[in-house]
Amino acid sequence: MASMSELFWSLIDPWHFMALSASWLPHTVISLLRDRNFRVLLSPSALQDAWFGHFWGWAGPNVKMSAEARVIPLLEGRTSGGQVVAAPTGPGIGGVCIETGAGSGFWVDIFSDRHLKPAAAAGDGSKAASGGARKKVTRVYGVEPNPGQHASLRRKIAEAGLDGVYEIVPVGIEALGQPSAKWDGRVEKESVDCIVSILCLCSIPDPQHNLRELYGYLKKGGRWYVYEHVRTDVNWGMRAYQAFINLFWPQFLGGCQLCRPTEQYLREAGPWAKIDVGQPADEPWHHSVPHVLGVFTK
Repeated sequence: MASMSELFWSLIDPWHFMALSASWLPHTVISLLRDRNFRVLLSPSALQDAWFGHFWGWAGPNVKMSAEARVIPLLEGRTSGGQVVAAPTGPGIGGVCIETGAGSGFWVDIFSDRHLKPAAAAGDGSKAASGGARKKVTRVYGVEPNPGQHASLRRKIAEAGLDGVYEIVPVGIEALGQPSAKWDGRVEKESVDCIVSILCLCSIPDPQHNLRELYGYLKKGGRWYVYEHVRTDVNWGMRAYQAFINLFWPQFLGGCQLCRPTEQYLREAGPWAKIDVGQPADEPWHHSVPHVLGVFTK
């Protein structure tokens, strides 16, 4: 049973996070004035993007640090029913991957060989390499249509030692399969071993259509690794409270949608051979930003 203090701080937490975001708006405006970037200042959408970029540059590393305790085991195949477990329950990531919402590159390093177990790194075909442990990632398509993120993303790729492996895809999901003026490459349908989505599907446009599109790129037997925050379904009171927060949340968090039923959209993206997802057990019923963790296998 939650104490009154725990309940209070849990319900207040999203407002505190929005307040932290708001505190970066004056800094953003001053920075743009100093750079005489009046075009961005006079465009509400561009100003919001710049504001969120400044805030997330500070907040993102902290979010990543707290999320790694779930994300790293997820990519090693060590989750079951939304819980992190000691032994692998399925394969980890490997081969050709798509990273959705690459952003400024906070999660680029998860694809590097630094996360491989010794046997998998050696590629000796042992049980560690072919079972639940991760395999070598041979190619990553990092989907990030915002060119303002690419300089940071390129730095993170170099730091992770993934030059020549990680390719920035500067177009949206809808253009992955066709060359364009912005990108002369393409990803073939049913050619991808893994899709990795970490705290990004809350912001993609037209999510149902785009998730169906991404589903088409997975091979038969391919896996979609997911760690996302989702709409709460605990009770009508929490759903109403989350919906109230969401009246303000997207304006402070770069268009992020708090009430998006992402798990449902993923389930409906196409036929799955196996679905092993759930909400982490350490998230209480009064948590207004609940998550789903796990793997969808095609």
